[in-house]
Amino acid sequence: MDVIAIGEVLIDFTPYGVSEQGQPLYERNPGGAPANVLAALAKLGKRTAFIGAVGDDAFGAYLSDTLREADINIDQLKHSKEALTTLAFVHLDESGDRSFTFYRRPGADQFLRAEEIDRVAAASAKLLHFGSVSMTDEPARSATLETAAYARSQGVMISYDPNLRLPLWKDEASARTVILEGMRLADISKLSEEELLFLTGTDDLDKGSSMLMESFNQLQLLFITLGPHGSYCKLRTTGDGQAPYQSARSAGYSVTVVDTTGSGDAFLGGALYCILDSRSPLGKEWTTSKLERMLAFANAMGAITATGKGAIPSLPSSAEQVRAFVAQRHA
Repeated sequence: MDVIAIGEVLIDFTPYGVSEQGQPLYERNPGGAPANVLAALAKLGKRTAFIGAVGDDAFGAYLSDTLREADINIDQLKHSKEALTTLAFVHLDESGDRSFTFYRRPGADQFLRAEEIDRVAAASAKLLHFGSVSMTDEPARSATLETAAYARSQGVMISYDPNLRLPLWKDEASARTVILEGMRLADISKLSEEELLFLTGTDDLDKGSSMLMESFNQLQLLFITLGPHGSYCKLRTTGDGQAPYQSARSAGYSVTVVDTTGSGDAFLGGALYCILDSRSPLGKEWTTSKLERMLAFANAMGAITATGKGAIPSLPSSAEQVRAFVAQRHA
């Protein structure tokens, strides 16, 4: 496998107009950040696999079929009888930006256990990706952290998305503590501006990113997504005589936004695709222009996804589509 992800896959109920009686209608869409990232990578031609749990119910069966149809290996997807599949109702504001109401007290994804995971298989990929939602509760927290730690010990590159969803946590203090625990395992991490502020106390991109890079010596590359304003990244350099960090920024693309659900996951999928396709290890021969090209590709992934409803259904269909989008916008 190129990429294996561990974490949640769930149902997003996305607004879909109103009924004849004036009541809100919702469309069922597959979601969950780790699954979204895998689906984006699979669309770009990468071999992917998912580790997680859904309920032994109709929604779980639907998600299992969706991942399989997306060409994601589901040998390690468990169907739990301990809880139902997690649901999230998506709320969209006038600009298409989203917020969530979760039905997860508990949800099946929280019952993934470390002893159920084939760690050797998890460590067979080039990259392992995980997020913080699977770390809100036990036993999934230990399952996630132990699997990531084992994969890292076997030389697998680790990608991490803090993916702050405060309603799922006991309180802000415990959220910050556990989320930072995940940062200790990451070679690559992606944050939003909100998450940067939450973890560092500053929204200054250079200052906040430097604080995290200095706190976590193993962290090689940090992305910060900026919504319609594009993205920023900071890379730890390894060449002799170079500054310790190299940063880059790329502007966003103007599109008609329908639903931003999954745009950040699409961005990360695009960035990981570029990293996996690079002939240079992170930190070596990564010029500013190469970083900017990666950000431009990842920005395009997010922008295209925002033009449709739902996360996985709105992902770009191929790398060629994304490159054509970038070429047209930069012509």
